[in-house]
Amino acid sequence: MDQPVGSPQDAQSLPVCYRHPDRETGVRCTRCDRPICPECMISASVGFQCPECVRTGSGTGHAPDAARPRTLAGGSIAADPRLITKILIGINLAVFIAVKASPSLVHDLYLIGTWPPAPFQTTSGVADGEWYRLVTSMFTHEAIWHFGFNMLSLWWLGGPLEAALGRARYLALYFGSGLAGSALTYLLAAPTTASLGASGAIFGLFGATAVLMRRLQYDMRPIIALLVINLIFTFGWSNIAWQAHIGGLVAGVVIGYAMVHAPRERRSLIQYGTVAGVLAVAVLLTVLRTLQLT
Repeated sequence: MDQPVGSPQDAQSLPVCYRHPDRETGVRCTRCDRPICPECMISASVGFQCPECVRTGSGTGHAPDAARPRTLAGGSIAADPRLITKILIGINLAVFIAVKASPSLVHDLYLIGTWPPAPFQTTSGVADGEWYRLVTSMFTHEAIWHFGFNMLSLWWLGGPLEAALGRARYLALYFGSGLAGSALTYLLAAPTTASLGASGAIFGLFGATAVLMRRLQYDMRPIIALLVINLIFTFGWSNIAWQAHIGGLVAGVVIGYAMVHAPRERRSLIQYGTVAGVLAVAVLLTVLRTLQLT
């Protein structure tokens, strides 16, 4: 049964299986709504049911007061918990192949503030109204090593996060982090500097993963070590848009915290409100930089 709002367990950990109190779980029986661990899950036509409901119940479908199985963050549990991650990788791959087939295409996709530089007439760039570059640059790569590293990171980090958050919340995290990284790059980088890659969104996944691991009380040393290594590369390697990495990381931590710590009674409001707040900040930074450049 649901924990009382404000109880230590509600604030600090997942519900525990009603048959195995030592096991935390994010899944509930679709008929009685009690938390059940993997050992107690029995596949039903929709979601999972507990052994007692299967043994004593009749008929199918949800009980009137039952809830669908939910993830830790309140999202629906999907049959394929990596579907959105696969789609994102597919989009990145399609854009990468298109850029390799037509190299001039990259000039229409990368993030750049204004081009050509003064005193020449501005013909392209975010400052000239091409705000779409904040998004297209998130899916554009030129170097194979850059593409490969980002896609491996997306697969390793994205799959577990998608399963823990649910598809909609995971997608909101990805785009919120990516756009925050693009906005900070636009604000701080030279306006004639071209930037591309999914790194802002990837660093957002790093940040959200750290928050999730802390929430579940997992050993955080591996993710911290991996994040430190990536930050060393960020500031120690030339031609890397560190602004995108930092912007995405900060947004990922903020959004991730809201996703896994929001109280159940106001969960969706806090989660999507936080995402909206991050996007509002990104828009504000973009407007301010545009006013500065024009």
